[in-house]
Amino acid sequence: MHSLRDSLVAVARAQVGTRYVLGGTSPEHGFDCSGLVRYVMSSLDVHMPRTACLQATTGVAVLRDASRLRPGDLLTFGKGARGASHVGIYIGGGRYVHASTGAGRVIVSDIGVKESSLVRSWRGVRRIVAGQADSTRKGDDS
Repeated sequence: MHSLRDSLVAVARAQVGTRYVLGGTSPEHGFDCSGLVRYVMSSLDVHMPRTACLQATTGVAVLRDASRLRPGDLLTFGKGARGASHVGIYIGGGRYVHASTGAGRVIVSDIGVKESSLVRSWRGVRRIVAGQADSTRKGDDS
C-alpha cells in the first residue's frame, strides 16, 4: 500500500497551483476542495463521492492527531453542526494539499499553524488507503 500512498501524494502535489473554481473537477477547468479529492483518488481508481460532507464519511475514521496522520489521509474541516465543508489530502511532514478559496488555487498548507481559521475548524481524519497498523477507532468530532 505504500506505493499507492506515494502515488496519491504525487498526483495531489501535481495539482498545486491549479486555480480554484467552485464546482471544479479537473486541472483544465479548476478545482474546488472536494473536486480535487475526487480527481486525485479517481486517478488511482479509488471511487469518492462528490461533496466534502459525503467524503467525510468515506473510509475509516482515525484519531484527529497529527502524529497519526499518513500520506493520503483526508483531513476534514467544518464549523458547527453542518458537517464537513472543506477537505484536503495529507501529504506528510505536517502538510496537506487543498483547493483554497482564499488563495484562489490549490495550495499546500501546514496542519500545525494554530492561528489558521481552517486548522481551528479541523474536524477529523478519514483513511481511504488502509494498512495493517491503521486505527479503526472513531476519530471524527462530528
